[in-house]
Amino acid sequence: MRSKRYLKFKSVADTKKKYALAEAVEVVKKTAGVKFDATVEMHACLGIDPKKGEEQVRGTIVLPHAFGKSKIVAAFVPSGKEDEAKAAGADLVGSEDLIEEIAKSNKINFDVAVALPAMMPKLAKIAKILGPKGLMPNPKTETVGPDIKKLVGELKKGKVSFKNDDTGNIHLAVGKISFDSAKLTENAQAALDAVIKGKPISSKGTYLKTVVLTSTMGPAIKLAV
Repeated sequence: MRSKRYLKFKSVADTKKKYALAEAVEVVKKTAGVKFDATVEMHACLGIDPKKGEEQVRGTIVLPHAFGKSKIVAAFVPSGKEDEAKAAGADLVGSEDLIEEIAKSNKINFDVAVALPAMMPKLAKIAKILGPKGLMPNPKTETVGPDIKKLVGELKKGKVSFKNDDTGNIHLAVGKISFDSAKLTENAQAALDAVIKGKPISSKGTYLKTVVLTSTMGPAIKLAV
């Protein structure tokens, strides 16, 4: 016996068909079928070898339409740059003082950290604390740079990082089911463009093997890419 929910999905979505992005968004919205504001996700299976360092795919993206809670941002800046970081919206700002505080307490009360290049040698003291939690500032994730206003501002606007997992897949949340179709389509297109842009030079053959769009507890809708 199939549930009414399953039968409803089956009547709306063809799980074997590959949809154009805008059409896929419409199908995802129709098949959400939950009472809460479900998250819409994009999952991409990549034709890479995740065991090879040169084929790792990672990047950052500021979605056109932000969603979710604003991240708590810590900014590590040299003395004299604190006011600039605070004006940009950083929640925690400090130099050696903040580093010493974290080193002593071993406590972290922020979601992401950014730093000016001059602070990187000093951050080595707490690398073993930040690193395992994925919070160590890194140029590859665009959390290290000379413009603290830009670093903090983009994160506050909803900038997210992505990277492939051990099986060569990438998972990205692109919006909420309550978004209108145009906003969801724009976010999903921006996410797809970012993944395509991240293709490693050494990657051969088909890069995007399968890309699907889905909502929380909803069916996977394949994209024509």
